[in-house]
Amino acid sequence: MLKLITNPVGVATLAKREIVRFMVVAVQTIFPPWISSLMFMYIFGIAIGSQVSFPITGMTYLQFIIPGLMTMHLISSSYENTSASLFIGRWHNNIQEVLLSPLSYFEMVLGLLAGGITRGMLICVGVFGISQLFIQQSPIHPFVFLYFSLMISTVFSCAGLLAALWAEDFGMVNLWNVYLIVPAVLLGGVFHPLAMLPKPLQILSHFNPIHYLMSGMRYAVIGYSDQNIFLCAILAFVLAISFGCMTVWLFKKGYKLRT
Repeated sequence: MLKLITNPVGVATLAKREIVRFMVVAVQTIFPPWISSLMFMYIFGIAIGSQVSFPITGMTYLQFIIPGLMTMHLISSSYENTSASLFIGRWHNNIQEVLLSPLSYFEMVLGLLAGGITRGMLICVGVFGISQLFIQQSPIHPFVFLYFSLMISTVFSCAGLLAALWAEDFGMVNLWNVYLIVPAVLLGGVFHPLAMLPKPLQILSHFNPIHYLMSGMRYAVIGYSDQNIFLCAILAFVLAISFGCMTVWLFKKGYKLRT
C-alpha cells in the first residue's frame, strides 16, 4: 500500500479538501442522519418495540436495530459524499485540476475516498453515541466493528464514484441509491432478523450482499449475526477490493473524465 503512494502530501491535500467540503455544511451532511436515527430509535425501538414480542431471546428490539441504523447511515453517507463530490467536479469541470495534479490514479481515488469514508465513519460513530441515550453498551467486538465499518464505507464510497462517473445529470446520480441501494439495505435486515421474513424473501436475502454486511456489523456491536461472520468478513473484503480496483481502472481509462 505504501509503495502505491508516492505523493503522500498530494493525497493528504486532496483528502483534506474532501473532508472540509462536507464539514462546512455539517447542518446538511452530518446532523440530519443523527436526528433521523434518534427518531427511529425512539419511535421503533422504544414506543413500538416495547409493545411487541421480539423473537431473539435476551435482546430488546432497540438493541437489534441500533447496528442496522448505524450500517444504513454508514452506507448512505459514504455513497452520497463521493457521488456528489465527483459529479459536481465533472459538472463544473474542476475535476481537471485533480487529473492534472502530480497524483497517480490510485492516489486520486484514495484522496476522493477519504471524504466518503470519513463522513460515513463519523455518522456511524455518532449514531452509536446517540444510542447511548437509550441504552448504555459498548461494541462487543471493537476490532470487528472497525473492520466492517471501514470495508462498508470503502465499498459504498467507491460505488458513489462509479455512479458519478456514469451519471449524465443530477437525477441519474441518485438512481442507484433509490432503486438499488435503499431497497437492498431495507431488505438486508435494518429492522428485522432473517427468520421474521417470509420464506421467499429469506431465500432472496441470501443473494443480497448488504445482508451480509449488515450481519457483520450487527455481530461486531451486539454479538448476533444471521450469517457466518467469516463469510461476511470475506465478502466485505472482496467487495471493497473489487469496487476499488474498478474505480481506479475507470479513472485510468478516463471514463467520462477527459473532454
